[in-house]
Amino acid sequence: MQDGLPLAAVDLGSNSFRLEIGRFDTDGRLQRIQYLKETVRLGGGLDASGRISLEAMQRGWDCLARFGERLGEFAPGQVRAVATQTLREATNRAEFIERGARLLGFPIDVVSGPEEARLIYQGVAHLLPPSEERRLVVDVGGRSTELILGRGLVSAAVASFPVGSVAWSQQYFPNGRFTTEAFARAEVAAQAVLDEALQVFGRGAWDVAYGSSGTAGAVGSLAAMLGLPVGTISGAGLQALKAMLLQAKTIDGLRLEGIKEDRKPVIGGGVAVLCAVFDLLDIDEMQVAQGALRQGALYDLLDREQPNTDLRAASVDALARRFQVDETQADRVSRVAAALHRNLQPEAAADHAEREARKLRWAARLHEVGCLVAHDDAHKHGAYILANADAPGFSVPELERLSELVLAQRGKLRKVEDSLTDDGFARQVLSLRLAVALCHARREPDLTDLRLAPSKNGTGWSLAWSNSWEKQHPQSAHLLREESQAWMKTERSLSVAGN
Repeated sequence: MQDGLPLAAVDLGSNSFRLEIGRFDTDGRLQRIQYLKETVRLGGGLDASGRISLEAMQRGWDCLARFGERLGEFAPGQVRAVATQTLREATNRAEFIERGARLLGFPIDVVSGPEEARLIYQGVAHLLPPSEERRLVVDVGGRSTELILGRGLVSAAVASFPVGSVAWSQQYFPNGRFTTEAFARAEVAAQAVLDEALQVFGRGAWDVAYGSSGTAGAVGSLAAMLGLPVGTISGAGLQALKAMLLQAKTIDGLRLEGIKEDRKPVIGGGVAVLCAVFDLLDIDEMQVAQGALRQGALYDLLDREQPNTDLRAASVDALARRFQVDETQADRVSRVAAALHRNLQPEAAADHAEREARKLRWAARLHEVGCLVAHDDAHKHGAYILANADAPGFSVPELERLSELVLAQRGKLRKVEDSLTDDGFARQVLSLRLAVALCHARREPDLTDLRLAPSKNGTGWSLAWSNSWEKQHPQSAHLLREESQAWMKTERSLSVAGN
């Protein structure tokens, strides 16, 4: 990626949406160009059935439309939009994301809890001085809390828990009322959710604790107002802050210059969750970190645009090793699929073509992960594994698409029929299915006399070969004709001809 090119990250949090625009200098340091934040309270609109209210969605859409105007001149590779816990939970998330992506002008990735934690650590670590200290990073968000252990720029353990400032404020401090009993219930409930973290994130696993994002920043500001060291949160400071909230009794009774108005409605839940984290993990003091999810998304965006630094490639290799994939066959299918795919790409979109091809190669590398479960229906087992895998660097939609590709590698196409309306996905599916068929003998196939091209109407493809090629490879020709029959049952077509 060109040095100095502006990049943008959009963080669709449960309480606020944020837009960070920055530029990386030649030393890899991020220089902020602009930062925008809007309080949307998307998580506050989530009802008991898991649906986001229309009012909350409209607030989010309106914000994304404004962000979209600012990003009007940005290319696809310059923007990363990530959504977190509320959209992980929401049963109507597809409706929000479909319209939101149109208004923003860029895809919105819903990231898993562990992936959110990894990105948070990247944001925090890149903005801290180099150090060999063992770090604990705590990010109390609106509907989830992330815990990360790391050293330098590398996270060693990540976890996400469904407990946050918005959810806890709604549940334990309704109508903005603070009571001793409510704080006690909220802290006990938070510790019950976070309890399993003790084994991994306990006091012996880290040297310095850092607090990231809105809750930590707000609590740190309030602590400073109380005369405590700037940029530091202590257990004693948290108790003093809790006492202040109890004295105010209600949100309306708070008269604090150190807290922004949009933070007031969720401060009770945030303080309760932080108190629970401090008690559970035996934290005496926490430093307020400058980095957060959005900065991590920017650094990750820079990395994923370069094949040699894309963490997703390392995750693919790790999955292949874990599920004992036949590396030789996987590489063979990957090479053949990529070679076929090159014949199907529009010439005008080189960057997009490379991203599409890269994801195809990953699917080919993993197309046999399900064989470790059983050879029968291995493509179905593989699809399930990938849809539910912990794969650092991948968003939830990316893993779902990888899963769909593996599922579509053989058999009827009806199971992915809805996704075949996407031209890019259809090209990937065709390339992978043809590669699997041509590599059926688990040796290098002969491609010299095969001619694959898009059809003139743009909805299908043609595949031709010579009579001599068919005489040498009768089984391959048979499988290719069967493949043509499979596509006849879809809205697309694959015409085959030997001559």
